[in-house]
Amino acid sequence: MDIRVNVKHMGKRRRSVEPKTYHLLTTPATVRDLILAVVEAGVQEYKERLADQESHKLLQCLTSQEIADKAQTGKIAFGELHGEKKADLKQAQDNAVQCFEDGIYRIFLDDQPLEMLEQQLGEAAQQGIFTFVRLTMLAGRLW
Repeated sequence: MDIRVNVKHMGKRRRSVEPKTYHLLTTPATVRDLILAVVEAGVQEYKERLADQESHKLLQCLTSQEIADKAQTGKIAFGELHGEKKADLKQAQDNAVQCFEDGIYRIFLDDQPLEMLEQQLGEAAQQGIFTFVRLTMLAGRLW
């Protein structure tokens, strides 16, 4: 099953929210299933990028347009993954579920909030657009 997810690119000024399609191996029935499936797709994508980077140890270069686009975000880089830390699927899934329970991020399906892990998604999940929003905790002192 393919789902559409709005992805926010940090620091990008132009078109900061872009739709992205994730291919899930199963159709999620609940919010928990959705989180687990999206994390699995993300871990798989990370592993593929890491393997691709290791197999292509050639000289890399950026075009003038790529440099200008990256300068908009404040960081010009090749997009390399530094370090050889492998992603642990089970740990990533447990972390994602815990963060949802703790309110670190929210999930919306076509502007409707999904609030409980066992909430049923139904048929709307196949045509709708999911938006994951990471919430920022404000630091401060109470007097």
